[in-house]
Amino acid sequence: MKSTFAALAAVLGATTAHAADAPDPARFAPCLAGLKADAAARGIAGPSYDRLTASLAPDMKVLDFLDYQPEFRTPIWDYLAGLVDDERVADGRAMQKQWAEVLANVSARYKVDPATVVAVWGVESNFGRNFGARPLLTSLSTLSCYGRRQAYFRGEFFDALKIVDAGDVKAEQLVGSWAGAFGHTQFMPSTFLRLAVDYDGDGRRDLVGSIPDALASTANFLRKAGWREGEPWGYEVRLPAGFDASSAGRKNKQALASWAARGVTRIDGSPLSGPDSAGLLLPAGPKGPAFIVFRNFDVIFGYNAAESYALAIAHLADRLKGGGAFATPWPTDDAGLSRAERRELQTLLIARGHAIGTVDGMLGDASRAAIRVEQQRLGHNVDGRAGQKLLAALRKP
Repeated sequence: MKSTFAALAAVLGATTAHAADAPDPARFAPCLAGLKADAAARGIAGPSYDRLTASLAPDMKVLDFLDYQPEFRTPIWDYLAGLVDDERVADGRAMQKQWAEVLANVSARYKVDPATVVAVWGVESNFGRNFGARPLLTSLSTLSCYGRRQAYFRGEFFDALKIVDAGDVKAEQLVGSWAGAFGHTQFMPSTFLRLAVDYDGDGRRDLVGSIPDALASTANFLRKAGWREGEPWGYEVRLPAGFDASSAGRKNKQALASWAARGVTRIDGSPLSGPDSAGLLLPAGPKGPAFIVFRNFDVIFGYNAAESYALAIAHLADRLKGGGAFATPWPTDDAGLSRAERRELQTLLIARGHAIGTVDGMLGDASRAAIRVEQQRLGHNVDGRAGQKLLAALRKP
């Protein structure tokens, strides 16, 4: 572990380097002007481009997110604890009931089960409660002119302009994630243009104001990605003692008979069943929960290319169908917190005098700074992570 001085020096050095390499906001207007011809080649008329970009200013904060993806940095037990908890399962079942007729029609049309569609909705926007708050045209224009992957973000920027220009979604409603995903099920603009549908028949494909459009568009995405009706995404399995995990991996598909011959069974000990070709997913290594995964898991993975994300949606869908928690515990002695537990933790931090803002279950920078202070006081590992051990310690008088 670095000394406090070394850690401080590293932070100061990084800050100085960042300041030296900071992008120049003055380059933004010339950059936008230079993109006008490319936009025209993509079908955006000059007057429309001028009108939609006239008031844009860069948001340099989005550049800080380019290299941060929680799906890859957060321990799997923390990631799933916050995304698939009893609260989200209850909300998802309520949404299934409320939108039962639409979901039944969508399922019949696109051949994707309602639970999976609702699970995507729940994970992506918490059933419409969290779209993200960044104006897409601002974020995407900034990412088109600065940072990595400018060519990719320029394509998304032009597609976002097309969406607004066509009248599907107004510019002021087009808010979402830093990277440009928006609406109830967080489509990127290019995905919207390819796969969004006007389910409610009002002449607009509206993933922001129309839940039916969003649900149908999500089912259409999954169908076009190769969803196989009636097949499972996978299920939890049990590995024999001493299992050689070198052949594990979502992409390393093998016949079920091959996995069975190596001693892999369903979690209850029964024989493997399902489509013949399957991969073995070990998200936390061979000591954690193990899963046989089929083609439909790959389809979910295609929605947001992270295995932890795909597992969250698959597991939530199973929970919405009446399934339970995973039988095998995660290989940690400090499990993650549900959103209700995170809110409780924030309340306890406030009671100890920490100014962390709103109690919302979202552990931002202020909450993590307070957590580090309490970890230091308690003699815990000071890493800013919120787990069951910290919550239990703070519950004590």
